[in-house]
Amino acid sequence: MRRFRNLVVAAALCCALAPAARAEDPAKIKVGILLPLTGVFAAVAETEVQGAQLAIDVVNKRGGLDMPWGKVMVEGVVYDDEAKIDVGVRRFRYLVSEGVKAVGGQTFAPIINAINSIVSKEPLPYFPVGVAPKENFQKGRIAECTFAAAYTPWTVGYMAAQSSIKMLGKKRIYFLARSDAWGWGIRDGVYDAAKDLGGAVVGYDEVSLGTSDFTTILQKVRASNADVFISAQFGADAVALLKQVHQMDLGKRMTIFNSFITNVVAKGLPPEALRDVYALHYFYHDLSDFADKEVAKSAGEFTAMYQAKYQVPPDGYAAIAYVAYTEMLRGFEAAKSFDPLKVSAVLRSNNGQFTSMKGPANWREDHQAAYKYAAFLVKGKGKDQQKNEWDLFTVAGTLGGEEVMPTLKSLGY
Repeated sequence: MRRFRNLVVAAALCCALAPAARAEDPAKIKVGILLPLTGVFAAVAETEVQGAQLAIDVVNKRGGLDMPWGKVMVEGVVYDDEAKIDVGVRRFRYLVSEGVKAVGGQTFAPIINAINSIVSKEPLPYFPVGVAPKENFQKGRIAECTFAAAYTPWTVGYMAAQSSIKMLGKKRIYFLARSDAWGWGIRDGVYDAAKDLGGAVVGYDEVSLGTSDFTTILQKVRASNADVFISAQFGADAVALLKQVHQMDLGKRMTIFNSFITNVVAKGLPPEALRDVYALHYFYHDLSDFADKEVAKSAGEFTAMYQAKYQVPPDGYAAIAYVAYTEMLRGFEAAKSFDPLKVSAVLRSNNGQFTSMKGPANWREDHQAAYKYAAFLVKGKGKDQQKNEWDLFTVAGTLGGEEVMPTLKSLGY
């Protein structure tokens, strides 16, 4: 009996002396997923939520984050920023008050700007999944804890013109911008690539977000001597534009090039309007014939995993979100901490190198991700060319590396 009492006392002393579980060593964490689930970007935002949730699922299915004190499960908390600055900032603040360890999201550049400004002063890992203006990445403007898995509109424009001039042999460009940071950034990239690579912009127009009638502009395009028509329109605007391009048979006079496309846009078009349209895709789900077999394998595995969960193949912006949240969660594990500055430091270590499902990449000094395969040049398929409803494009080439990124020197580094 005395021996039993001694064991009880010893156990009690051990419990008393053992360190208590600390609040900073949780068994479960939350991360914010803040996206425009209503409004003009809603269809794209839905795919981004799916990409983020899949990255979280991958970690949870292996038992959670591998942290020094044990496994930590992850919960994604989803909110709608409505593509409105005041709403986005308010809901970001609410997520922070709920104790999230990081936030990702935004397809609307002004909200990215606003949240980046906040985390510059109040550090929190922030992974925007939209295409933010080049100016955001100037030295002194990008927050220590902000990491952008997509590049800037300037890079989109540069790659579009580079594709047209070097791969397609189309040097006389008519460019249609959108009257905002997205369209002007793509415009600047197109002009810079034309200057660098021997092309020329022979016609230019711009329209506001939400324009639905492009007839007058397309008449000017048809009357020009351009051999390629490059447009910055995205989402529903791109669908409206490309339908009218098809109705006017503009593709019989010149090459049609939509600078940045998604499967959502392609599915919104009649197959004959998609036929022979060139575009850039951040990630295309069918890389089975891709020359880099290692990338073809990893892309195929990602596509199969995504399709098993959502019954559709991943779209480009789903892939951006998946990369962003995968890197967010890798940062926690590699830092062995949720401390924002430690996460930032570890992501930038080893020259910022990481591997994505579309090949090798690295975090640059300006916190942009640079990819070996930044974008895939795709060509739209007509109905008779499609093997199934998601057989939308042929991959015609790739672009990437530092040559499609603004130089660090130009950004003040």
